[in-house]
Amino acid sequence: MPLLVLLRHGQSEWNAANRFTGWTDIPLSEVGKKEAAEAGRQLAEICFDVVHTSDLVRAQATAEIVMQHNTASDADVPTKQDWRLNERHYGALQGLDKDETRAKYGAEQVQIWRRSYDVPPPEGESLATCAERTLPYLDEVIIPDLAAGRNVLVAAHGNSLRSIVMKLDGLSSEEVLSLELPTGVPRTYSYDNGSFTRIE
Repeated sequence: MPLLVLLRHGQSEWNAANRFTGWTDIPLSEVGKKEAAEAGRQLAEICFDVVHTSDLVRAQATAEIVMQHNTASDADVPTKQDWRLNERHYGALQGLDKDETRAKYGAEQVQIWRRSYDVPPPEGESLATCAERTLPYLDEVIIPDLAAGRNVLVAAHGNSLRSIVMKLDGLSSEEVLSLELPTGVPRTYSYDNGSFTRIE
């Protein structure tokens, strides 16, 4: 059965600086590069047929590092880049220090913006809004790759991947709020005729 591996990018420079990143195109930190390399070692023996990333450099660099460590795949594995896999847009919060933002708006309000399902930050996207673009990409692009028997790597972001995992794992809008996807840690599923099974 074909495999789907979801991978949140390695730590970015703004993750390390505790800033809201969203669609701001921030590179990996040195820690993030090491996380991507470790993920690459864990995934080295999976023969990937196609790679999907967002439009953002931190996801693209993570995928590149992973594939540099891959010993099973062909040298010319195609990579598809699409904005629909981008992190959710944090709007007016992008670039702001998270602690300073809590001091300005209150910790409770910031937590609602960060972790509620359908309450967006000012001028930004909620997780529900993010899912409105990620799930069509899953259905229209990723699943057809799997249905054709291809092993797929998706290197993307915490919230774009949370919206996908919500569907794959059948999580409710309440259950997804506690889902944490660490940077650089692969999450693997097998695919069989429209159904997904998590491989621990």
